[in-house]
Amino acid sequence: MSETNGTGPVLSDDIAVLPATEVAEILSVPRTRVHQLIKDGQLLSLRREGTTCVPADFLEGNAVVKGLSGTITVLRDGGYPDIDILRWLFTEDESLPGTPIAAIRAGRHREIKRRAQAMAF
Repeated sequence: MSETNGTGPVLSDDIAVLPATEVAEILSVPRTRVHQLIKDGQLLSLRREGTTCVPADFLEGNAVVKGLSGTITVLRDGGYPDIDILRWLFTEDESLPGTPIAAIRAGRHREIKRRAQAMAF
């Protein structure tokens, strides 16, 4: 996925991202496996400076944050493109409060998945 899509950056520059090679090291998998995780919707990526990157908030310790892949799947199945899913995950929502990815990281992935289901259908 490109960092820009003609309407501006996918995510603001203050959101930390990790190159796919670093994600592979953190997850202790080959880089090709990271690309497969992206393809399969377990992770989402964007390009910064020509490099495939994954938002750092998608990882916790040496694993993908619990509940992230299910949320991605629900939104993809609902017809949302990856770029919109990325933006939604990092957009402040006063009703949470915070961002959906922060809520997922805080263990509220079921609530976020329910919100994603309501959006998708």
